Amino acid sequence: MATTKKKMVQWDPAHVKAELLSKYPTKVARKRSKQIMINEALENETPEITANVRTTPGIITMRGCTYAGCKGVIMGPTRDIVNIVHGPIGCSFYAWLTRRNQTDAGTDGANYMNYCFSTDMQDSDIIFGGEKKLAQAIQEAYDLFHPRSIAVFATCPVGLIGDDIHTVTKRMKEKFGDCNVYAFSCEGYKGVSQSAGHHIANNQVFRHIVGENDAEKPGKYKINLLGEYNIGGDGFEIDRIFKKCGITNIATFSGNSTYDQFASAHKADLNAVMCHRSINYVADMLETKYGIPWIKVNFIGADATAKSLRKIAQYFGDQEFIDQVEAVIAEEMPKVLEARADVRTRTEGKTAMMFLGGSRAHHYQELFAEMGMKVISAGYEFAHRDDYEGRQVIPDLKVDADSRNIEELEVEADETRFKPRKSVEEIKALEDAGYEFKKYDGLLPDMDKDTLIIDDLNQYEAEKMVELMKPDIFCAGIKEKYSIQKLGVPMKQLHSYDSGGPYAGFKGAVNFYHEIDRLVNSKVWSYMKAPWQNNPQLSASYGCE
Repeated sequence: MATTKKKMVQWDPAHVKAELLSKYPTKVARKRSKQIMINEALENETPEITANVRTTPGIITMRGCTYAGCKGVIMGPTRDIVNIVHGPIGCSFYAWLTRRNQTDAGTDGANYMNYCFSTDMQDSDIIFGGEKKLAQAIQEAYDLFHPRSIAVFATCPVGLIGDDIHTVTKRMKEKFGDCNVYAFSCEGYKGVSQSAGHHIANNQVFRHIVGENDAEKPGKYKINLLGEYNIGGDGFEIDRIFKKCGITNIATFSGNSTYDQFASAHKADLNAVMCHRSINYVADMLETKYGIPWIKVNFIGADATAKSLRKIAQYFGDQEFIDQVEAVIAEEMPKVLEARADVRTRTEGKTAMMFLGGSRAHHYQELFAEMGMKVISAGYEFAHRDDYEGRQVIPDLKVDADSRNIEELEVEADETRFKPRKSVEEIKALEDAGYEFKKYDGLLPDMDKDTLIIDDLNQYEAEKMVELMKPDIFCAGIKEKYSIQKLGVPMKQLHSYDSGGPYAGFKGAVNFYHEIDRLVNSKVWSYMKAPWQNNPQLSASYGCE
């Protein structure tokens, strides 16, 4: 096999960490150092990392706000709910498909994702209150579209002036009768990051929608897919595989989702969790109230996809189903292996960095490993410690003032609809065979020794790391894209995939192989320096000479 000629870059993790901290004032550096970890041991024996704390003022962070997490991430991919942003029009920029969530309008054709609904609050509304304007906007949306549901999202000014959006939506729901209207108190300042918005959205969806439809759903092997947002069509590829295997996906939270999917989620027999950070709240509540257990899965990476399918099949325990899953894997993998063998001759030994939201900085390591590439540094924008160190640290997490801003729902077993999907004996038999429920070990165990794990990376640190460690590719979001490219390093946007995707499942893996191969082996990046950067001294003469 031909191998790629790899430039040797020598860097010491302790030196890199010291360089990142050297520009900060002493107090800031002391705080920041706790968010930069050198991975010193495998098997989850790494030191504790500080996460889910506010960014130091003055540092240009990569994070989003609470509103972005609630409206943009969780509710944005749902096609038949009219989402009204209550606030000045600027916040509504994030309401109009900036994340490239895709959807299938289905037989009813209801799709409001390509609309941007806002109350467009003006100065007078800030002074005198915007409740009347909000009620008018809800009425207008109802009259125009007659949707199943209308959701209202609070932005920062709404929380500051005290508009009672929950009372307004409750009154409008009672007035309409056939439209579920509710609100999210997701003011941008409310939490440390967009993670707070995920939690707020999950709570309200569970409170106002889940369990509304008790009609039985067809299908023998029924699951919910939690934490998949159909960026670039990922959800379509996963659903294609599910259909081939005979898996019925009752509800996706929330890629290509509908109101009825949420309302019927309690009819599934298993919850499969993709993005642990954004959705673990719903998984726990569904288990407590309805008796649906959950497992951690990953459909990013062909090998990970096969492993996750087998895990779902093992849960149901039907040999015919298990055989069908194996047949699908056997049919899909040859093209994957062919593409992998081809690109690996050019990508083996190259390095990557990933600083993303949710679980993507963890999941995408599967794809890079399949290409023979090494992730030398990674981190999250809005993680909590359990996303790095695993769920076993949850009992030790301290509840701070920011966390108290987020309501914790008190959920109990439903008196009539709670039904354990497996008996105690069946659960024990699966666990004795090595099956893991409610298990997530986090990012750290899959990172090599002496790699750098950094929480809440900022613009300065990103550029400094590229300078010192010289990765072959940098993966992050749109805010970092162009500054990294100007340093002569290819940058892959893995929040919204630029114009690519899908990257999930088997076909998605092949797409990703080819995309990364194209990026890391293109010569264009060596031409990124301007003439004055290569030769800063200019010579000139006067015209009269």
